[in-house]
Amino acid sequence: MAPARDDRSRSHRSRDQRDNRRPGGPRRTGRPEDLVRRTAFDVIRAVETRDAYANLLLPARLRDRRLTGRDAALATELTYGTLRGRGTYDAVLALCSDRELRRIDPPLLDVLRLGAHQILATRIPAHAAVGTAVDLARTVAGPGQAKFANAVLRKVAGRDLDAWLAIIAPPDADLTTRLSVAHSHPKWIVSALRDALGPDSAEIADLLAADNARPRVALVARPGRADVAELTGAGAEPAPYSPYGAVLAEGDPAALPAVREGRAAVQDEASQLVAAALGAAPLTGPDDRWLDVCAGPGGKAGLLAGLAAGRGARLLAADVQPHRAGLVRRTVDRRTGVVAADGTRPAWRPGAFDRVLLDAPCTGLGALRRRPEARWRRGPGAVAELGPVQRDLLAAALDALRPGGVVAYVTCSPHLAETRVVVDDVLARRDDAERLDAPAALAAVAPSLTGVAAGESGEYAQFWPHRHGTDAMFLALLRRR
Repeated sequence: MAPARDDRSRSHRSRDQRDNRRPGGPRRTGRPEDLVRRTAFDVIRAVETRDAYANLLLPARLRDRRLTGRDAALATELTYGTLRGRGTYDAVLALCSDRELRRIDPPLLDVLRLGAHQILATRIPAHAAVGTAVDLARTVAGPGQAKFANAVLRKVAGRDLDAWLAIIAPPDADLTTRLSVAHSHPKWIVSALRDALGPDSAEIADLLAADNARPRVALVARPGRADVAELTGAGAEPAPYSPYGAVLAEGDPAALPAVREGRAAVQDEASQLVAAALGAAPLTGPDDRWLDVCAGPGGKAGLLAGLAAGRGARLLAADVQPHRAGLVRRTVDRRTGVVAADGTRPAWRPGAFDRVLLDAPCTGLGALRRRPEARWRRGPGAVAELGPVQRDLLAAALDALRPGGVVAYVTCSPHLAETRVVVDDVLARRDDAERLDAPAALAAVAPSLTGVAAGESGEYAQFWPHRHGTDAMFLALLRRR
């Protein structure tokens, strides 16, 4: 967990007064509130109470409350750091509280987690971290609860993180338990990731640590509308692998004209490369009609549309949810068709397409760097629930291909039951499709990329945060016979 850069809490009286008049803003208390910490708290509560996504809600809160610069950076660190470290902090808090955590009022528990993060994982001095958390507890839970928060957090501050880890994740604990507590991942996710690493399971600690590292902002220059040179000229750096990618070390991506105008966008580098690999996969026959089956909100569709147009092909982008189809429509240009359609009961005729992208709905375990709350939101049952949908979508995607065409099956999850098992099951039921070499297709667009081969014969591709600095994206390429 990255340390916060500053421990000074400034008075935001005028800013608070403006925010108190906004719906959803901090309530007036008669005294200046620490708006930075209150913003982090409000986002964390929204994640807990209404399944909000922090990566969508936090930027809006920062804009609404006019938090910029170091204030915005600190609010971001406190929000994401608390969400990432929740499992570790809960283990510490359980030892420091005379109440069971389940008996602590949820808003107060989130204040304690926020305080624990400041104490154990930032450069904020302990006395300031305790004091600001107690002030927040007084605001959201009342004076009596503030006294309780003070007592608990003073105990937390009695040891540093390493000392606490020696207690809550001792060396004699079983490996899964120790890794779960030390790296703040539910046990079932730790087990699933170890299985996915297979013979490289010794890398599990590095993978879990990478999940808790703040990702850099990756950008994509949409072909035909922007290029990497424009992004680097505006202050970004070339991406390590993607020929369409750039990395923004700091600052607001919307400050770049290409991003602001929709000609470029924020998109993980692995997400760019799996789409580009579909375009590079060998096929026989015409190459005119492309399909993106689960296209919302449009990131991969934006890249595919540019690649297709560059070859004289056209892309049809579909999503089962009309509002997500609407997001795609705002992303692509007028040459791209967009429809609201169910990929398992398609509106298009069989064999209509030359290339098909299926970015299947999944648990999102590969994007825990950017969506830290996802690890607490889903349980192992979600994998079983999604399996039939993934299989139906892949079967329908293959049906949409003409003979000689290629489908890319993609998930932002490395879980074996969402990746190789799905592909193997679908192919076992039919004799009209075959696997292609996904790492070879990736090498055609990213020659310096290594360490992605997966599967018994290395025919699948699996990205990893600790190896590639990307989301843990999975890719299988299948050709229709």
